[in-house]
Amino acid sequence: MKRDRKSVDERQNRILQMIREQGEVKVEDLAKTFDISLMTVRRDLQYLEEQKLISRFYGGATVVNQRHVMTREEEISMYRDLISKYAAQFVEDGDHLFINGSRTALNMLEYVERQHVTVMTNNGWAVGKQFPKGVAVTLTGGEVRSHIMIGDYVMRNLLNIAADKTFLGCAAVYENGEFRYDIPTEIGINEAMITRTTKELYILADHTKIMSGSAHQNEYGSCTYEGSWTLITDELANATTVERLRQTGRRVIQVHAERLEEEVG
Repeated sequence: MKRDRKSVDERQNRILQMIREQGEVKVEDLAKTFDISLMTVRRDLQYLEEQKLISRFYGGATVVNQRHVMTREEEISMYRDLISKYAAQFVEDGDHLFINGSRTALNMLEYVERQHVTVMTNNGWAVGKQFPKGVAVTLTGGEVRSHIMIGDYVMRNLLNIAADKTFLGCAAVYENGEFRYDIPTEIGINEAMITRTTKELYILADHTKIMSGSAHQNEYGSCTYEGSWTLITDELANATTVERLRQTGRRVIQVHAERLEEEVG
């Protein structure tokens, strides 16, 4: 135990040194440098901030009292992270989950603090990723298109199992409840996940993916999910689209930068 505490102290001191030398650092860069999980990096940064040695911002840290000006890309990344974090609270001990090729949906697992959680995913970004001890991840296999596994092999594996809950991302959500995918063959895979889900379906999409109108005119694949589902988005989502989705009976949750607040229409 003492040896473990010593190694943690040494790592945190090295992180502090890096921040002082570089002015600011990103969480993902620290995770790669020290070969640790993003959650471990965040705990280290939280400790250093509590000691008033650094100042944190979404996605990184800087020297004390230095203000970090957030870029548009960092703002989007922040909201996606908040969506992931919020979604994790719906996972319970012993849950079996499906997760599709969405980075936001996959990153949700970093925040899962439950035990004996089993995940089946066709998301290639899961390869080499560190997950909490209570989370076991299995890949569907299949042909890799971009980072997403597709094809008959994926379908056969999915149809042989079931999940309690499914967490999906998409390219766009429209006010009439349609979804768009940049890889049309995803639709069948996602629908297989949904049909094999026994409890709840969650759609994770930041405000840049909440659209007005219809997906019919788009060149990419689109679909509509029948039945109930919950959309988790953020406070900047198109207000008209959010309201129309609620009017159709969909549950919409919006996360906020300053607080996590559930909006129920």
